[in-house]
Amino acid sequence: MYDLARLTVEDVQAGFTRRIYTAQSLVAASLDRVEQYNTKYNAIIFLNPSAIDDAKEIDKRRAAGESLGPMAGVPVVVKDTIDMAGFPTTAGWSLLCGKMGGIDLIPERDAPVVARLREAGAVIIGKTNVPILSSSGSNANDSWAGPTLNVVMPDRAPGGSSSGTASAVASAMAVLGLGEETGGSIQKPASAQDLVGVKPSICLVPNAGVFPLSANRDVVGPLSRCVRDAAICLDVLAGYTSEDPKTLASVGNRPKGGYTSKLGVDALKGKRLALYGSGWRNQPLSTVAEGLYSRVKEELKSLGAVLIEDPFVGSGFADLRRPTPPFPDCDARGLESIPCDIHRYLERLGPNAALRKFEDFARATENESPFGPAGLLNFISSLPQFGVNLADPSQPPDISEFIALRAEYLTIFNEVFERYSLDACVFPQMFQELPLLHGPEHIRATTVDEINISGLPGVTVPAGYYASGSPFGVIFVGRMWSEAELLAYAYAYESATRHRKIPTLGG
Repeated sequence: MYDLARLTVEDVQAGFTRRIYTAQSLVAASLDRVEQYNTKYNAIIFLNPSAIDDAKEIDKRRAAGESLGPMAGVPVVVKDTIDMAGFPTTAGWSLLCGKMGGIDLIPERDAPVVARLREAGAVIIGKTNVPILSSSGSNANDSWAGPTLNVVMPDRAPGGSSSGTASAVASAMAVLGLGEETGGSIQKPASAQDLVGVKPSICLVPNAGVFPLSANRDVVGPLSRCVRDAAICLDVLAGYTSEDPKTLASVGNRPKGGYTSKLGVDALKGKRLALYGSGWRNQPLSTVAEGLYSRVKEELKSLGAVLIEDPFVGSGFADLRRPTPPFPDCDARGLESIPCDIHRYLERLGPNAALRKFEDFARATENESPFGPAGLLNFISSLPQFGVNLADPSQPPDISEFIALRAEYLTIFNEVFERYSLDACVFPQMFQELPLLHGPEHIRATTVDEINISGLPGVTVPAGYYASGSPFGVIFVGRMWSEAELLAYAYAYESATRHRKIPTLGG
């Protein structure tokens, strides 16, 4: 028998080669695990009824000697906001869920990232839980499907908005899964549930067919239990598609040999890493987080890294951040384009969709308008260009102020990297220990506003635990298109430290 909690993508392929199992038996084992644990953790909200048939087809093709994709037969999950043909995309909201009395949005075609998973041979076993309209970076407590629990610490926040994907992967219901981030929604659940997460450079991975918060900030990326799996998945997801023209920017910016090509235990030797400080953001780490970070620094030095204390100090970088009221830890700039982004998303659903334009969406949700005085996204209305974008969602949005802000972030970031010959930043992903699942506190992260506005990539990796058992993670942040290098640094750190522990599950 095999241990699902320890399986990697490479293990899966090796198991097929050695005939330890078939795709059908592996997917059946994953579905058994869903049946055993999902009632408690509430990670998966829609199961794919054709998963076993999809696995059988992979087995048939393998038996026929076909050349299969890198994820052939691997059980994966997909975040609810990402379109799968024939499945509802509910965005966690009862108003967009037929079985809760709302309107079902049923896409006629897969999002490009889902199509790429299928082409690579992955078997999608289900879609995962999210908070309403992906509005929380801490939990999925307000989802029509109910809260998702943190697999590592069920009484703590699971991280959002990719809560369900993180819990499905952490509990080994799936080998890996797709998350999507606008404001920390890959970073936070990865760090909260002791996983690896890749927040890609904007424009690297297509986000067409994803229910949006901001087409200017939204990115799709993998959540996995090890760095190599994340790299393999990123190879599948990344690159140009005509369905998402902005991905043209990725052409020429993907690594030769793919995202696994630079993985190695010596990848940190001689690398110059920026450390967290007030020059990045003028918010201190908690005393305990600072202590854990000090241990990480020693680990990095033992691996040959050169650590640079707060190179952003005096650069003006920290001054660019401006939290959006009433949230002290959220700079929402870039979300002002959401009316047009939703309009374009609905147009893509197809001519038979229940909602086909923003006007339909506004009418269907007018009693609980997300932008109204009591709406979950009311804070967006304070952004300076939201009003003009809302007035005509069918027209290209005015985001000139956001573009200027992104340019400032990237200019200072690149200048600091040049001045200090930096290879990456390495920060604690959170300022402090995870908050309670149903408490008033939110997850407080060090990098969310900065890399979501600038579009820079980040790779989160497990780095230990607080005394309570709450996970502590670090994030490697680098220049645009530096995912291969960041994955290499995370791999070297992971290989040397092996901090992640398999969580004990409850049925």
